[in-house]
Amino acid sequence: MKTLNQYMDEYKQQMEKGMIPKAYHGLMEYILSLRTHFKTKYPEFYVSGGIYFGYMDMTYFAIVPESLKHRNLKIAIVFIHETCRFEAWLAGSNKQVQKRYWDLFKRSGWNQYRLVPSIAGADSILEHSLADTPNFDHLDALTDQIERETMKLIADVETFLTRHGME
Repeated sequence: MKTLNQYMDEYKQQMEKGMIPKAYHGLMEYILSLRTHFKTKYPEFYVSGGIYFGYMDMTYFAIVPESLKHRNLKIAIVFIHETCRFEAWLAGSNKQVQKRYWDLFKRSGWNQYRLVPSIAGADSILEHSLADTPNFDHLDALTDQIERETMKLIADVETFLTRHGME
């Protein structure tokens, strides 16, 4: 195993090349614009005021449609740095809410979206891929894809919860 100093030497070398800072800056600008897109297009949603920038593991912001708000649920639009992909996660406002809904989805056998194997240590209940290989040369098309898939997840979750008496 390498030491922190060895990792920092590699980090410095990569930073000096200049591509990583430019890529990170561009990515953060895009995620900020994506957050603004949801806030502007869906004023009826609560869109988190900030973005969780993470530790280069994940970056995300939350949107909360009224139909999920009263259930203490939210949707996180997540960029996974390691795989360079966008996902939408259904999450609870706290661990008790998360467990309650995870149990409901698990018991139902609903497999339309990826149910996390266990909520222990998990930040989500359900996960849905929005863009496995995002094309950052076509940001409008990427935004449309992320929006379309996010809205599909929201509608499907709303339908599921209504059918299971979770008003």
